Amino acid sequence: MKNKNVKYEDLGLIDYKQAWDYQEKLFNSIVEQKVINRSGQGSVKPTGNYLLFCEHPHVYTLGKNGSENNLLVNMLELQQKEATYYKINRGGDITYHGPGQIVGYPILDLDNFSPDIHNYVANLEEAIIRTIDEYGLKGERLKGASGVWLDAGSPRARKICAIGIRSSRWVTMHGFAFNVNTDLSYFDLINPCGFTDKKATSMQKELGREFSLDKVKEKLKTHLASLIGMNIV
Repeated sequence: MKNKNVKYEDLGLIDYKQAWDYQEKLFNSIVEQKVINRSGQGSVKPTGNYLLFCEHPHVYTLGKNGSENNLLVNMLELQQKEATYYKINRGGDITYHGPGQIVGYPILDLDNFSPDIHNYVANLEEAIIRTIDEYGLKGERLKGASGVWLDAGSPRARKICAIGIRSSRWVTMHGFAFNVNTDLSYFDLINPCGFTDKKATSMQKELGREFSLDKVKEKLKTHLASLIGMNIV
């Protein structure tokens, strides 16, 4: 009983903690239904799937395996930059979210698609690669590091999209942060994803102009749907 329908919501500019709480609510609802389905103790129903897009006010998030040493400023300096900071339950190290960035949270029961975490992450990366290719940018993978890079493997390697997820019982949450019109100066306050020798970049920096987030989102949704096998509703 696979449900490939995925409910799409654009949350707009939303506080990080508010979006995180909403993710947890949706994530827990899917996990709870899977437990019921497998227990035979209640009504068997298809599990839901969700795709959330949003932007956040300036915020830094540290994954469960990350090092606080990769935050290069103290809490007072963060306040002066009008930024917040959260330790969260995804993989990966520290990253930045802010206006002009497309943050995507696919909350999916991978049993409805393909229960393979490595393949799932590869599909997220590929969706970004195909999206920026439509604008003339060549996205690549960097061995030993998730996300999408430009000039991967060269001294000029720079990251345009960070990826960090959590999964339990094949249900996913968290996702990706794709720099479109992002203020990259905020990355100077961290070692992005734990790297001390690599920088972040954006579509705006690479191509010298701002882009319509709505148009980029539409292209990205199309590629995600195709790669993962989602029917977005």
